[in-house]
Amino acid sequence: MNNIHETKLPTAKNGAELLIECLRAEQVDTIFGYPGGAVIPIYDALYDCLEIHHILTRHEQAAVHAADGYARVTGQAGVALVTSGPGATNAVTGIANAYMDSVPMVVLTGQVSTDLIGRDSFQEVNIYGMTMDVTKHNYSVMDIRDLPRIVKEAFHLAVTGRPGPVLIDLPKNIMTARTDQRPAIEVHIRGYEPQSEISEEAVRLIAGKIESSRRPVLVVGGGAAASGAAEQLRQLAETAQIPVATTLMGIGAFPSRHPLYLGMLGMHGTYAANRAVHHADLLICLGTRLNDRLSGNAKSFAPNAWKIHVDIDDAELDKNIPVELKLCGDIGKLLRRLNAYVKGPEKTDWPEETAGWQRKVPHYSDEAAGSLNPQEVIRLIDKHTQGNAVVATDVGQHQIWTAHHYRFSRPRSFLTSGGLGTMGFGFPAAIGAAIALGGPAAPPVVCITGDGSFQMNLQEMMTAVDYGLPVKIAILNNGYLGMVRQWQQLFYERRYSSVHITSPDFVAFAGAYGVPGLRAQTPEEADAIIQQAMALPGPVLMEFNVREEQNVYPMVPPGAGNDQMLTGDGEN
Repeated sequence: MNNIHETKLPTAKNGAELLIECLRAEQVDTIFGYPGGAVIPIYDALYDCLEIHHILTRHEQAAVHAADGYARVTGQAGVALVTSGPGATNAVTGIANAYMDSVPMVVLTGQVSTDLIGRDSFQEVNIYGMTMDVTKHNYSVMDIRDLPRIVKEAFHLAVTGRPGPVLIDLPKNIMTARTDQRPAIEVHIRGYEPQSEISEEAVRLIAGKIESSRRPVLVVGGGAAASGAAEQLRQLAETAQIPVATTLMGIGAFPSRHPLYLGMLGMHGTYAANRAVHHADLLICLGTRLNDRLSGNAKSFAPNAWKIHVDIDDAELDKNIPVELKLCGDIGKLLRRLNAYVKGPEKTDWPEETAGWQRKVPHYSDEAAGSLNPQEVIRLIDKHTQGNAVVATDVGQHQIWTAHHYRFSRPRSFLTSGGLGTMGFGFPAAIGAAIALGGPAAPPVVCITGDGSFQMNLQEMMTAVDYGLPVKIAILNNGYLGMVRQWQQLFYERRYSSVHITSPDFVAFAGAYGVPGLRAQTPEEADAIIQQAMALPGPVLMEFNVREEQNVYPMVPPGAGNDQMLTGDGEN
């Protein structure tokens, strides 16, 4: 009896329960994931946690993309949980996608026990090593005493400075070890300074350049939206009467219906945006990497402009395009200070001149009577949502048509894979956005996709059904991998190699999941089914049988400057 009283009672919790406590301390309310052997202790701890909602996807890649969509609409770190081995490797594409687009995320991967690491154990991969190039930082927890600090640091790193994904690898025996630790309260990472202060001298210099310029242009990237700078950006543009061009990732940071908005810049940018930048005498680039899809031939990019580049990440400055003034700092803070100096121009006809170029953007042809143009479908979606929907896309022609023809009214409403160009991103990202916006009570979230892209992650239909999510899927079905086909048409003499793609009957597919499926082949039918879909609760699938060989224009050929656009004039 005495022996029983003298026995030391086990510590109150295990590593998995401590992990959940740490996640709750970081205000995590949603995890997207898929269970497996290495993460069973974590899922067991989640069983008793009422504060965190777990969303069971049908594939690990989709779990990470859904966490990505959640993060993009909220600005908070999305969280994904996957098992070791194939679960972790399936997540890599989603991690790389978030890294390229600077999306805050914490990815939790299961791992075999520490004594089995390096022995080719069942479902063991070195996910720590695999993801070093596609994460902002990553961790492998080898001692349970490090877990609270690592979780605290991971969330801090994910959302501060330039946002990005952080991976935490969690060996199974660390998750089952007993501990009496508590979540960390403070974080300090030696050498990590996420923000630099921009000097007052630099702010005054920019204001002076704006005042003396005759043809200024603002180039707005995803960093401007991430910094919450939309209102300050609009104030600067209106006060100084500066036309605005956005990158693909910057769409929504400036209202698409605004008279100063020129559209998207770059390889598939509008005529007005590309021409304005080419003739600008002052270029103010905010939160953009100025990558090859944006700048085209670097030597011919804004050749006569005095260039200013502002970014939160100093590694992006002078990386792709040499500039006269490079500044590392927060765009929102800079614009608030800059607006105190900037005054309206005495006289300028530059905004009116650039607005006139908008009419020279080639539009789709209506020559084929009764046929359905993909651009018209997107314009109808815009009409029925009044530009207020959250829109997710996959990658390809439909992505560019959405950028041109859907008129976004606010930041964080356009979810698209910009840097990595990931087919299969759109649908799970839309699911993550719908969860973030209220689940079944969310306003409609529209996924505009292609027949090729949708087949990459169509199994997530069951996820949308399980959680009653109001995701409206618009499939532009042209029977091709459209963007590759367009390149083969224009640059490879129509040698269409492996780009014709067949599809299931999408309406029947939707019916198998209990989802309403609607189909349109004419503009009138398209208008009717979009209106019907928006009125129905839960997920709805719309298939639009569109013209097969419709091309995206304008288009800058590879290696050419943005002033050498193909406009498609004369094409049907």
